[in-house]
Amino acid sequence: MAPPTTSQSWVHTPSTAVLLWLAVLLPLVAWDIGYVLLRPHTMPGGSLHRPLWVPYALYGEVDHMYGFKQWNQRNPWTATQSWMNVVESLMYLAYLWLWSTYGKAPAAGARKAIGGRVGAAAVLLGFSAAVMTVSKTVIYWLLEILSGFENIGQNHLWTMIFLWVIPNGAWIVVPATTMIYAMGMEVVDALASASPRIKTQ
Repeated sequence: MAPPTTSQSWVHTPSTAVLLWLAVLLPLVAWDIGYVLLRPHTMPGGSLHRPLWVPYALYGEVDHMYGFKQWNQRNPWTATQSWMNVVESLMYLAYLWLWSTYGKAPAAGARKAIGGRVGAAAVLLGFSAAVMTVSKTVIYWLLEILSGFENIGQNHLWTMIFLWVIPNGAWIVVPATTMIYAMGMEVVDALASASPRIKTQ
């Protein structure tokens, strides 16, 4: 007997929040990767500092992980994080490529939806990359807290809040809510709907 068919099947459509977040995240991360991996040339006084990386002169004073203090001490964390950013960004780009290439609009004017194994792979890539974003940022915060705020403790409270806490906090809150939770629930719902019901006595 052939398995029963259903009129509806699972599909994934990225939310507006996800697309906006990735539109912000990808260029910002590329900018950050360039600054970190091309140091010291991108630092103040370097041949590549102007005009693209001028704002990092200020940020390097707010967060010494990006400034001369940790560079001179050959601290490898920032560069390590940036290489992880490369992998993370490629995963986000693969997610967008799969959706834009294989997605189909269910109706005229509607946003593309993607299903099947390709759709599942896209969701897995997006979810995993978001987990990397949040995990890496949490580690960054914990390193600072456990070091006794070695690299940001020199700031006044409001400087720390507006130039470090809020910007870095966004890399935890936004992907956690727009991607990890939303895509995670999609995975759970899809697996639950595909699983046979187990009869209990």
